[in-house]
Amino acid sequence: MKKYIIIVLCGLIFLPSLGSMFVYASFKLNQQEIARTICIQRKQIFNSCNGRCELQKSLKKYSDNEKQMQDSLKEKLEIVYICISSEVTFTLIPLVEGQQKVFAFLNSKPVRISSTTFRPPAAIL
Repeated sequence: MKKYIIIVLCGLIFLPSLGSMFVYASFKLNQQEIARTICIQRKQIFNSCNGRCELQKSLKKYSDNEKQMQDSLKEKLEIVYICISSEVTFTLIPLVEGQQKVFAFLNSKPVRISSTTFRPPAAIL
């Protein structure tokens, strides 16, 4: 279930970046209709435009709208950033030094080795 939610959320995040592709796909689906009704050069005999002028207008309109939204979001971000800023004071905590505890005294050389400490496993033959 988590996998599907992640896929849907990623799709929603990438959806605005695919806006120009949607404009182009919409144009291609309706190109014949646009060339017959909306195109500026529709009355010319040898029309090589085929509605591309309308596509350029749509893409320009989309990019202008996108820039306007980005500017608006940038202004809102700056306002939020300014409102949230606060003064933080740091205090110095004095370092507490303790005495080192020595667990072993090696004033003299060891006399013998204890064999009970380590016993390797016996091999079964």
